[in-house]
Amino acid sequence: MAATTNKGFGLLFEMGCGKTRTAIAIAGAAYQKGAIQRVLVIAPTSVVSVWPKEIAEVADFKVTCKALLGTKQQRIRMIEDLQAFPFKALKVAVINYESTWRDGLFEKLQEYDADLIICDESQRIKTHDAEQSKAIHKLGDQARYKLILSGTPVQNDAIDIWSQYRFLDASIFGRNFYQFRNRYAIMGGFNRKQIVGYKDLDGLIRKEHSIAFRITKEEAIDLPEQTFIKRKVQLGKKEKDLYNQIKRSSYAELSNGDKITATTVLTRLLRLQQLAGGFLVTDDSDKPELVNTAKLDALQDIIEDYVLGAGKKLVIFARFIPEVTAIMKMIDKTFQKTGKKQVAIYGAIKKEDRGPIIKQFQEDPDTVIIVGQIDTLGVGVTLTAADTCVYYSKNFNYATYEQSLSRIHRIGQRNTCTYIDLETEGTVDEMIGKALARKEDMAKTVVDDWRAYFEYEAT
Repeated sequence: MAATTNKGFGLLFEMGCGKTRTAIAIAGAAYQKGAIQRVLVIAPTSVVSVWPKEIAEVADFKVTCKALLGTKQQRIRMIEDLQAFPFKALKVAVINYESTWRDGLFEKLQEYDADLIICDESQRIKTHDAEQSKAIHKLGDQARYKLILSGTPVQNDAIDIWSQYRFLDASIFGRNFYQFRNRYAIMGGFNRKQIVGYKDLDGLIRKEHSIAFRITKEEAIDLPEQTFIKRKVQLGKKEKDLYNQIKRSSYAELSNGDKITATTVLTRLLRLQQLAGGFLVTDDSDKPELVNTAKLDALQDIIEDYVLGAGKKLVIFARFIPEVTAIMKMIDKTFQKTGKKQVAIYGAIKKEDRGPIIKQFQEDPDTVIIVGQIDTLGVGVTLTAADTCVYYSKNFNYATYEQSLSRIHRIGQRNTCTYIDLETEGTVDEMIGKALARKEDMAKTVVDDWRAYFEYEAT
């Protein structure tokens, strides 16, 4: 049943501006005024375990918080424990987006009947017809108050905003996506099913900001400067010849194909990117083979200079699991007899273990490196114990890259932040770097521009 009072607001804070702590303060104030008793936080998997830590550090009010991790039955029991908590306190449940619509959990979340629902990184529900978006819309209809938190509510297209505001306050853009699309999008292409442009964007932005507060880093805080360094590495002659061979064959396959899709282009680009990182994936094997250590050698030099030499902590991002594994092995060898330690967060690390790992990196002086996949470690966590970040490899999404930059460049950072890009000369690495520098999402342009990626030669 829909709530009688249904109010929503957006905190559109750029990364590092304190939107999580602001949301906690809002929830605390509402609790102390007697307006709310139960909160549901829906967040990316990588930050579910971070929310209880942030609440514990910030809250000056009585609160009990559960990160809903583990099996479905374990999560259901944690919700029941919250419901049965015998003392007066704000009750907070934190769950990842992907679990909200699962059978049993969705019904339990409805029963929990949160007064306030907070969607952290709300762009996760930008797809209007996704099951998790529709489930969160229903939960939002039931709640009295809603908050969305995002630095990038619009990642690719202006229509991304509809689903988020359907959750937040359906009166702003309506409950019908297609009416919204017809109001602001210009349709064209085959059967007029493709968005070819937009209209009245000023009106859309005015409506968006009518129930939202936008803050940029420049407006909010005096953060230190950022310095970007490119460190070039080279493939050996054998690997370079192999790279060019793969590139030529990919070009021929795409040229002769009936239909070119983003998937077919990206699959071939990924193979080239893996080789640029030193790994070859053959057609008859799923296991990548390390064939060139140029990037690993360059990274080892950086670790020796910045960590062992200058005493800094270091964040290392890589895209692929084999890269993460190879980096960790190299660090173990480099740290022998030094007393220094590393930690890592990637897809296989359990969600409930990620918060303690972050805490160890932030607080333990001997834990000086954290390694992680950019999609896992690059979102929603604070890594301000480091002021230097190395990109062994990147993905193709600008929003993800932008998020990763803010892991060290955020509230609490006092030092100049240094970002070191390891780029293999004459490879797709350089194309990725240029696209991200232009704030482009390569996944959106590869179909139209695919020839440029496979014809490209370094100058």
